[in-house]
Amino acid sequence: MVRAVADDQEPADADGQIDVDRKCLVCEWAGRIKEPVDTPETGGECRSCHAPTERLRVRRLAERIPNVHAAAVGRLGGLKGGAARAAALSPKRRREIARSAAVARWKRR
Repeated sequence: MVRAVADDQEPADADGQIDVDRKCLVCEWAGRIKEPVDTPETGGECRSCHAPTERLRVRRLAERIPNVHAAAVGRLGGLKGGAARAAALSPKRRREIARSAAVARWKRR
């Protein structure tokens, strides 16, 4: 599973590089580059005019390792959930839910 990392976090590659979007403060250049983690937000050179650039956002994608224990507990709850809810509902309420679901499905056509 992959998730985008927020701007305030900076996950680095093994070589200490992050992917960022930068924009030149002088010319119209903007692009995505790889840079060292310790590069300041305002700094780095523009590729066309060599003026300073500003960091717009960190674009690096980080691998998220799922917690196997949480996944197992969530699956157990998911397996029980539908049957427990159906047993708790009255037949009249189940019909109402089924009817509204059918109306919603036919409305999309």
